[in-house]
Amino acid sequence: MGMADVVREWRHVFKLDPDRDITDEALERICMSGTHAILVGGSSGVTFENTVELLSRIRRYTLPCVLEVSDQEAVVPGFDFYFIPMVLNSRDPNMIVGRHQQAIRTYGTRLPWEWIVPEGYVVLNPDSTVAAVTNANTGLDAQDVQAYAKLAETLLHLPIFYIEYSGMQGDLELVRATKRELENARLFYGGGIHDLASAQEALDAADTIVVGNALYENLDAALETVRATEV
Repeated sequence: MGMADVVREWRHVFKLDPDRDITDEALERICMSGTHAILVGGSSGVTFENTVELLSRIRRYTLPCVLEVSDQEAVVPGFDFYFIPMVLNSRDPNMIVGRHQQAIRTYGTRLPWEWIVPEGYVVLNPDSTVAAVTNANTGLDAQDVQAYAKLAETLLHLPIFYIEYSGMQGDLELVRATKRELENARLFYGGGIHDLASAQEALDAADTIVVGNALYENLDAALETVRATEV
């Protein structure tokens, strides 16, 4: 089974931030929850050291583990996949292709290309850290986002289109309308998913949901989100 086929089967993903503390007990509950994969990444404070430490703890469990590469200094070997976010609505070309070109220049011969998955990102929460870090143009309407989705799928052939509201629940009608535009790319959604009900709503609109902040705010409720995939 190829990499794209594996990712296509994921409907629920937990996202862990190397820069935030998580106890061994909480990590065990997260990894044994039935989620389809663990995504490791964050918008700030991610280092080689804290990424290595978190990977080594997750590796005690058997589920797929993905590094979302936000800083080439923190590229750690040993992950199953490497997601490379291209922030399509950034005002900074570095966030779209610039840093990626530098990373390839640095690591080109050592990159396991068969494990690398590019993601077309659209960041829509103006108050989020990720919007500030990426200088994202968050004032987009549904037609704008749908056009980015078609661009990602047809011009760039990206296997994942990721709508990121980071910390707030987004416009799920916009998400649903965007999903209708896509034929091959998988639609990931993240933002404001904190319990079973919000997970079910989001999964009804997207192909795959990503739950991150909730793990650090109310672990019991966050773990309930996995049950949204059972319907």
